[in-house]
Amino acid sequence: MNSVAANRPEPYKRPEQTHEAFEWVRSERIESLNVIVEEYRHRITGAPHFHLASDNAENVFLVAFRTVPEDSTGVAHILEHTVLCGSERYPVRDPFFMMIRRSLNTFMNAFTSSDWTAYPFASQNRKDFTNLLDVYLDAVFFSRLHELDFAQEGHRIEFAEPDNPESELTFKGVVFNEMKGAMSSVTSTLWQTLTQYLFPTTTYHYNSGGDPEHIPDLTYEQLRSFYKTHYHPSNAVFMTCGNIPAVDHQARIHDRALSRFDRLDVHIAVNDEKRYYAPLRVQHSYALDDETDTSDKTHIVMGWLLGRSTNLREQLEAQLLEGVLLDDSASPLRHALETTDLGDAPSPLCGLEASNREMSFMCGLEGSRAEHADAVEMLVLQVLRDVAEKGVPRERLESVLHQLELSQREVSGDGYPYGLQLILEGLSCAIHGGDPVALLNLDPVLEELRSNIQDPGYIRQLIQRCLLDNQHRVRLTMVPDTGLSARKTAAETTRLAHIKEQLSDEQRQFVLRQAEALAKRQKQVDDPGVLPKVGLEDVPAEMQIAQGDTETVAGKPLSFFAQGTNGLVYQEVVADLPDLGEQLLDCLPYYTNCLAQLGCGGRDYLETQALQSSVSGGIHASSTLRGAVDDVQSLRGHVLIAGKALLRNNRSLSRLLLDTMETPRFDELARIRDLIAQQRARREQSVTGNGHSLAMLAAASGMSPGAALAHRLRGLAGIHYLKRLDDSLDDEEQLAAFAGRLQQIHQLVHAAPRQYLLIGEAEHRAQMRQELETVWMRAAAGSDAFTRFSQSPVRHQVRDAWITNTQVNFCAKAYPTVPIQHPDAAALAVLAGFLRNGYLHRVIREQGGAYGGGASHDSDNASFRFYSYRDPRLEETLEDFDRAVVWLLEEKHEARQLEEAILGVIGSIDKPGSPAGEARDAFYNELYGRTPDQRQAVRRRILNVTLDDLRRVTATYLDPGLASVAVITGQAKQEACRSLGLNVNQL
Repeated sequence: MNSVAANRPEPYKRPEQTHEAFEWVRSERIESLNVIVEEYRHRITGAPHFHLASDNAENVFLVAFRTVPEDSTGVAHILEHTVLCGSERYPVRDPFFMMIRRSLNTFMNAFTSSDWTAYPFASQNRKDFTNLLDVYLDAVFFSRLHELDFAQEGHRIEFAEPDNPESELTFKGVVFNEMKGAMSSVTSTLWQTLTQYLFPTTTYHYNSGGDPEHIPDLTYEQLRSFYKTHYHPSNAVFMTCGNIPAVDHQARIHDRALSRFDRLDVHIAVNDEKRYYAPLRVQHSYALDDETDTSDKTHIVMGWLLGRSTNLREQLEAQLLEGVLLDDSASPLRHALETTDLGDAPSPLCGLEASNREMSFMCGLEGSRAEHADAVEMLVLQVLRDVAEKGVPRERLESVLHQLELSQREVSGDGYPYGLQLILEGLSCAIHGGDPVALLNLDPVLEELRSNIQDPGYIRQLIQRCLLDNQHRVRLTMVPDTGLSARKTAAETTRLAHIKEQLSDEQRQFVLRQAEALAKRQKQVDDPGVLPKVGLEDVPAEMQIAQGDTETVAGKPLSFFAQGTNGLVYQEVVADLPDLGEQLLDCLPYYTNCLAQLGCGGRDYLETQALQSSVSGGIHASSTLRGAVDDVQSLRGHVLIAGKALLRNNRSLSRLLLDTMETPRFDELARIRDLIAQQRARREQSVTGNGHSLAMLAAASGMSPGAALAHRLRGLAGIHYLKRLDDSLDDEEQLAAFAGRLQQIHQLVHAAPRQYLLIGEAEHRAQMRQELETVWMRAAAGSDAFTRFSQSPVRHQVRDAWITNTQVNFCAKAYPTVPIQHPDAAALAVLAGFLRNGYLHRVIREQGGAYGGGASHDSDNASFRFYSYRDPRLEETLEDFDRAVVWLLEEKHEARQLEEAILGVIGSIDKPGSPAGEARDAFYNELYGRTPDQRQAVRRRILNVTLDDLRRVTATYLDPGLASVAVITGQAKQEACRSLGLNVNQL
């Protein structure tokens, strides 16, 4: 058997230039990623620097620190926030958010993981990159850590009326409220509780983000002490990616930061966990603020602790194990979890967690009952025993390796920048002292695994060793408790009352003085001139738009985009959305969810799922709806079926897409029932993480047909409908009727005019086109009797409150405006950033304590929206939205503020995506009338917006009498919502 070392490529040559402060360790070319990874070490501090040299002009920087909390006070998380509140060279209280406004960054953020904290950014502009590098380096290594910033970002006690010591005490703080929102998520609570038992002695036992019950225990002195030991170059990892040479990065890093440090002899690391001698079974409660039947709301999850994530072979074996058991519905464990009557759907925790020092594997069910715990455990173990005894077909093993190869090759970048994704792939390994270069270069280990799976006993032994013989196993049963939230609130109230009772006169005066000092600090205007900036003169003249061309294939239009896809091909079948009628329209999201997950081509869904995994990166269906550029009341839509594959599987991908369009199995009723239950579980879990977006959809739902349908199909109204639908489908007649409606939709979609989208490398165009045409020549002809989708105009006000399981609020207010082609659309886009930068960030986040808040203009639906995210306030926030309008109209504003707002809009417009993503973006924009010329013209109008334009559009469109309101809140706020004149809906 070939070893990994035998397959490792030869070391690459030493770079021509190196910096004297850094020792070059090695360079290695990774062909599959088209990068050269260079490793260096700072001679004095020992800090490693990994540079991914590529021709990508979007350069990425990241510095990370090992942060190993020993409690759940959230010290690492609060430090991440506080570090960014001013530093030695940049003594302003908010340099991070100020730089967001003064930059053309394509990414800026900071992350707190379970055992590291990272500070990444990316930019396509060299000057901008250097500016951000200077600010980031000073922030992390020379932070001021002002005590008032700790009070603002972390936690503090304050009187409900800040200047009245007789009023009640409250806890405040951005992180405190953020974590209240995070722990409102059942999935977060489930994960945190499981890891508490999987890791009884190491840092993963604790909530690194902070438990709201323990956050108030953290002192300012403890925060400073943690900073001194953890935020030192000897405990740091530097990673960069792009076309700026490593030597240039190192000159700046050394000069601005590392030259001022000596080596620190403190070694911070996570130890291996002590292992259990027998499985552990525990039961806990989670808060469910719902007065309805809770009998089928229990989560049952099993978790195993595996080997070290730094061992590349063990990690790839664990990924193979995960893929074999859970990759798709044909995988044995996922199949068992999806089809059992013991629960509604597989747990959202199902899968492998490989970022901690030691990996963990989880599986289980949601929508179950506590009394089913033993049966769920028996089900899982029996599946594992069957696999260990009988094995799985070699084709399934090859499919898993195929998926690993495809994910390794794909050039992503539509969420995070591609370079940042590569860096994050290797970061945990680097943090734990492993080899991130080996982790990025999977090809040698994939070859070894391909050899290993030739042995029929290999996967059987893997299941036996990693899972069945592994005694470090936890079974967690999480049952709903409708009184838990009230008890937690009562406990917090009692705690605060006790604190108030114990306060001395001097301590009361301190609380009053701190509140006054913080309010004064939040209102002070810092000199932005101390920070570096880019200006409008640094903005490129035009945005980059992918170019494609159109021809005819199999009698239909084909748009081809030549993009650098690294050996992948992307195909989409795009059908005009037909007129469905109201009943079928409600079913559209469930049709697109089911379509590619049913059997087709004479196969059942298990065979189809297996085939998809063996030759593609998956098939999915979706719908798009968009208003016209000059009239949002005129709506068009499309249904698309899309997939991706390695070039060698292009023909097979075409066949799969054809079969999905021609012969889907809507007779698979049990499969449809399972898919709807799973879709419901996902949608319900999405609320607390995406509440601001859902609230904005609801607030704007009366402003256009597109906005109304967004709320109805994928917003809060859609979730409400889905719950009722799911409850009805236990009736066999209802299920059959529902499947019939899906079949009706498909017949109409199949008859609709269609076209094709093909994305790949230019040199393979002829081959890809020929294979696509050969396959689609067999497609059945559409019908001439086609009626295009249309909707009646929509214009009405909304005043709604949606009640769900949350400890925080999500507030939104919306105003009707104009579509993208209107001259005022550009000013409204800039206005959103102007209000966020100048007013909303300060009053919603800093003073109000919400995790986030801002404004946006949706030109597709002609609506201007205010929003807050994980917000402790409700009425006051809605009032602050109104005050923002007054502030804009009555205060004097500077040209600098306008420039910053314009830069923000241009930065979001010009942000690069993946090669395939940029092609799709160009195709769908043009499909809906957003041609390259039209988009460039809108961009030019944005660059020319004036302060007078902002005042004019504010006065014209942000009329309080025209505003619509929507909030998402908890049960305790129902009466407050009614007093505001909001219609209360139970989600």
